[in-house]
Amino acid sequence: MSNENFGPLTGVKVLDISTMIAAPYAATLLADFGAEVTKIELPGKGDTLRTVGPWKDDEPLRWPGLARNKKSITLDIRTEKGKEIFKKLIAQSDVLIENFRPGTMEKWGLGYEELKKSNPDLIMSRVSGYGQTGPYRERAGFGTPGTAFSGHTAISGYKDRPPVSPSYSLLDYITGIHMGLATVSALYRRDVNEDGEGQEVEMGLYESIFRMLEFLVAEYDQNQKVRERSPGLAGHSSPAGTYETSDGKYVVLVCSTDSTFDRLAEAMGREDMLEDDRYYTNAVRLKHDHEVQNIVAPWIQKHTQDELTSLLDKYGVPVSPILTIEDIFQDPQYKERENIVEVEHPRLGTVKVPGVVPKFSETPGRIRRRAPELGEHNEDILKNSLGLSTDDIAELQEQKVI
Repeated sequence: MSNENFGPLTGVKVLDISTMIAAPYAATLLADFGAEVTKIELPGKGDTLRTVGPWKDDEPLRWPGLARNKKSITLDIRTEKGKEIFKKLIAQSDVLIENFRPGTMEKWGLGYEELKKSNPDLIMSRVSGYGQTGPYRERAGFGTPGTAFSGHTAISGYKDRPPVSPSYSLLDYITGIHMGLATVSALYRRDVNEDGEGQEVEMGLYESIFRMLEFLVAEYDQNQKVRERSPGLAGHSSPAGTYETSDGKYVVLVCSTDSTFDRLAEAMGREDMLEDDRYYTNAVRLKHDHEVQNIVAPWIQKHTQDELTSLLDKYGVPVSPILTIEDIFQDPQYKERENIVEVEHPRLGTVKVPGVVPKFSETPGRIRRRAPELGEHNEDILKNSLGLSTDDIAELQEQKVI
């Protein structure tokens, strides 16, 4: 293990053969915290994420943030020589992350049982649309359809309009977080137990958001209620929602506890509501939510966004302005927390991307390497890690193995 600390996962070696967002994001999180991540891409094509917008000119702007801290080599693992090289890399790795359709790796002769022959300690983390088992296992899976399958889309939007999908790849990122946690959990189990060994870790895309809908599951199980669409929190808290301020801006306010509402009532000068049997608890406020909203919304609209947030902050009432990305770039909290950082780019000069979170006091993660060009580290890894000669590499290139 290197003596130089790049984060709590320094010394962990990861092979990332996945594409697009969910599984690559898991690998990026590991890389942010110090893991040495080598991305294996198809020669001449690379990860399809390299062709996904938004763009500046011909440059994909998602790539610098999602592929940072990784090395890139090109290798066609479907070829015999490619498989041979791949297994040598597996022998030197702790983790393999993949997101092919279930059965694909096995069809290529690279299933977990086969790879274990090269490295019994390997953790193989697998993401697919619907998981490695079940009647839908072979279906193609992407984030937005997966969100619909999870039950999330059915409760999103307005009752008088069609259900609304998230405006970005929410499911993929949440799945990436789950898989990052699962991978380090498997590593921990392997490395702290005397009989520790490698194992497969897998999940379907839809399962990550479904895991977050425990209220929906229990509510249907116990009450047989099919929750309808709502544009905000529904059936949880009153008052809660999006409110317009006097300067035409918006805030989000949520009173999730009775003590929070007590403070809001005091801020509004409406302590009388605390003695009113229509408003004094969250349970009864939910039954009279329309009346509550007719009191709270007009009061909010008498204040500017800054006035309101300043006032409610003094009373300890959770409220936030709805920030645009332009607002975020100017916000002092984001600056102090280094939530936006700059990384090098071979053609754009620099690009701003989200910073590394969570923050560790003793072993902080960091961005130590810009997103790689396709095959940028072929010679470095094939020569220095596997001992191939310059002639060997040239021959592999000629045969389109790399």
